[in-house]
Amino acid sequence: MDRARKAAKGERAAPRSKRRSYQATLSPPAPAKAKRAKRQLGSGAAKRPPPRAQKTRARKASPPSAAKPRSGRVGSEERYRLAAAAAAPILLLAPNLVVLEFNREAERLYGLARDDVIGKDYFRTLDRDGRGGLSRADLSEALKERTVSGIEGRVRRPDGTERVLLWNATRVNDPAGRALGVIAVAQDITERQSAEEALREREARLRSIIETAPDAIITIDERGIVQSFSGAAEKLFGYAAGEVIGRNVKMLMPSPHHENHDAYLARYLRTGEKRIIGIGREVEARRKDGSVFPMELAVGEVKLGATHIFTGFIRDLSARAGLEQELRHAQKMEAIGQLTGGVAHDFNNLITVITGNLEMLEQRLERAEDREILGEVREAAELGAKLASRLLAFGRRQPLNPRPIDLSAHAAGLSELLRRSLGEMIRIETRLAPDLPLTLADPGQVENVLLNLAINARDAMPEGGRLIIQTESAEIDADYAALELGLRPGPYVLLAVTDTGHGMSPEVLERAFEPFFTTKGAGIGSGLGLSMVYGFVKQSGGHVRLYSEPRRGTTVRIYLPASGEAAARREVPAGHGAGRAPAGEIVLVVEDDDRVRRTSVKRLKELGYEVLEVGSGKAALETIERGEPIDLLFTDVVMPGGMTGIDLAREARALRPQLKILFTSGYADPAVVEDGMPANALWLGKPYSNADLAARLRELLES
Repeated sequence: MDRARKAAKGERAAPRSKRRSYQATLSPPAPAKAKRAKRQLGSGAAKRPPPRAQKTRARKASPPSAAKPRSGRVGSEERYRLAAAAAAPILLLAPNLVVLEFNREAERLYGLARDDVIGKDYFRTLDRDGRGGLSRADLSEALKERTVSGIEGRVRRPDGTERVLLWNATRVNDPAGRALGVIAVAQDITERQSAEEALREREARLRSIIETAPDAIITIDERGIVQSFSGAAEKLFGYAAGEVIGRNVKMLMPSPHHENHDAYLARYLRTGEKRIIGIGREVEARRKDGSVFPMELAVGEVKLGATHIFTGFIRDLSARAGLEQELRHAQKMEAIGQLTGGVAHDFNNLITVITGNLEMLEQRLERAEDREILGEVREAAELGAKLASRLLAFGRRQPLNPRPIDLSAHAAGLSELLRRSLGEMIRIETRLAPDLPLTLADPGQVENVLLNLAINARDAMPEGGRLIIQTESAEIDADYAALELGLRPGPYVLLAVTDTGHGMSPEVLERAFEPFFTTKGAGIGSGLGLSMVYGFVKQSGGHVRLYSEPRRGTTVRIYLPASGEAAARREVPAGHGAGRAPAGEIVLVVEDDDRVRRTSVKRLKELGYEVLEVGSGKAALETIERGEPIDLLFTDVVMPGGMTGIDLAREARALRPQLKILFTSGYADPAVVEDGMPANALWLGKPYSNADLAARLRELLES
């Protein structure tokens, strides 16, 4: 006993260590000092004896015979010691929530020194913003011997950084079973949560990419079972994702791929033989409604452990196939158009020579019977000119006089004429939109289009039927425009003509716009009606679609660009300004066709003009450069030798800025001519009359 007292005295005299043993500090007080320890814990100002003295007293106060009675308290005490020694942030809080213990890991976690925390209120020191995780209610539950676990909180350290914690808290008892306080153990999950958040962000980005990708994306496992099905895949195949995920991907395949898919996949896993994976190819797929469509399939592979995951990227080729068909059709129509346009151009030159000479000859004939013969010839020439005009219409080479027009008004005006012409067996219905936007088009050609379509409809309904003429505003969006070659998105005016006739087969429908193609009997129709419609619409910057099925009638839908122009183009009335020219006005005629040039020279001379003539653009420039006096340049547009009439006009204007220019052609696209025409220039289409020529010349020279 004396040795123990001396030892205790020696221990009290020894200097205190800067850091106490956590096990000794957190051990339950010795029985001899139980009351003192209770008072110290209750006040929160515990001054414990030095570690070694405490151990000595414990040994002296606990003889071996006393070990068994204390065995019932071992569980609580042992948990107490183990928690204190654990390599985790640990807090010991008194029942009044004053901090009694704060271990090394807690110091590291909070960035605070132990001495700055011990003896102070938990919420005022360690959880000032209330985000720490442990609430008063949680600690109250723990004091009732109800373990609180899995509580997430955040700690802001003095340096501004934050750590994320997961708390477990439980009650700690003294040897008598009374509550000493709450021991709270924290797990720092900052890195784990950051990794989880990064994973969630990556998954969200990947999901966003998959859901917004324009191509369909499907993932399957090594058994062919669908694991994911993108939004684009839902739109493409017509299935909701829930209808496909968990099922074999072969449900999206037509025969024979449907039957062979599983065997192919098994062979690849067994041998590594690739047919699509990593290569890509064009195949066919099947929608929910059973329809089959072409697609481009590229498949990638990733191996996750022992599992293979395959990702398929699918692009619908239906639109491309349609565009390719449209392109082939457009190329065919363009080739035919060039051929017919070339024939019409040469034919127009012949008609120009014939009609020009006939007009001059008519003035010299005195006998009535001679004039009658000449009239027959002129009538034949006029019919030839009309045929050439139709050919030019198909080839998009006809001269147009576009102006802003109201399609509804034109259709209404023509519908009365059609009622009288088509007969009582054809019932005409009009559905004309009021306040329709204007469209820039040649009104005469619009009437020709309606007349041709009405005649075709009548012939398709030999036993009678209905003819419906409809107008409305239409907006062509970028998606639809992308499906049609050369079509631009924007506002249009729609003219639709529908009949209830026998319709067309797919083979007839494909060739309907070709010139001279007709299903009518011999001698009935020329086969140029629809081709003329096609050429006019394309030349006017529009779009035409033909819809027809056998026994279900036909609809022709014509889209003409809406125009904001309020004023019509200036028109020159026939015969305006006709008459002889003032003496001395000189015209330079440039025409590569000798016969046309000779006729033009004769006409100009009869109108009183002095004429210079050349056969090419190069020769015309040489004439101008020589300083010859010229009031007006009258030139063909299409000429051999590499210089067109447009090129000549530009060169001539560079030499003589005030030179007046009149273009003529039976071939060139008027839109091209007008784009290249400088100021003080006009255009005259072949064939033309003396009155038209005289009017254009006077309009230019008097302006």
